[in-house]
Amino acid sequence: MREFLWEEYLNRLVKNDVKILVDVRNNPLSMKFGFSKKQLKKFCENLGIDYLHIPEVGIQSDQRQELNTQKDYDKLFEIYRKQNLQETISHQEQILNLLKEKKRIALTCFEANICQCHRKHLAEAIIKLPEWNFELKHI
Repeated sequence: MREFLWEEYLNRLVKNDVKILVDVRNNPLSMKFGFSKKQLKKFCENLGIDYLHIPEVGIQSDQRQELNTQKDYDKLFEIYRKQNLQETISHQEQILNLLKEKKRIALTCFEANICQCHRKHLAEAIIKLPEWNFELKHI
């Protein structure tokens, strides 16, 4: 697995002209430098990027245990799509409204591999909302 490079992460946000970083983790704590909520918010704001945490669209810690294979992740995301995404439509609409207002937003979580992160499924749900009229780009 590739080592997390903090500077590269921030540069991606800047290069893609992100106006607001939407943290979609249920629990925004991390052992990785700079990736806990307070630090991440501070670094973003220093770069002129707003930060917003929307924990409701995240996955509970107890559901993220024993994820050893892609099959384990796929089972987790099937439950996520059927339960959490159905219960958080107002939060998905909030994210879409931020996009309409700011034009450039990014969803962030901790997992770099999009196939092993719920933000892929969250983004796909937001795309299906009636007022979606944007391009989705994985950065």
